[in-house]
Amino acid sequence: MHEVTISIPEEAYAAAVKRAQREGFGSAEVFLSNFVADSITSDPDNYDHLFTNEVIEQIDAAAVEARTGNNLTLEEMQRRFEAKR
Repeated sequence: MHEVTISIPEEAYAAAVKRAQREGFGSAEVFLSNFVADSITSDPDNYDHLFTNEVIEQIDAAAVEARTGNNLTLEEMQRRFEAKR
């Protein structure tokens, strides 16, 4: 293993601290090390590393909303997409 020193903006580090805590890492440094290594060495056909706890929670919440009928109609989605463009 190689030890590398990097500098990142303060707000990026604060975001890394929050993500590290949320995803169960021991520290922001461990999270960042894992994040960088995975982004460089990950298998391009394997997207498992993208499904963090946060992403899975968002998918689960969207599924619950869809099951309960709290979703948008096709026309509403199209209007929102058009407004974003």
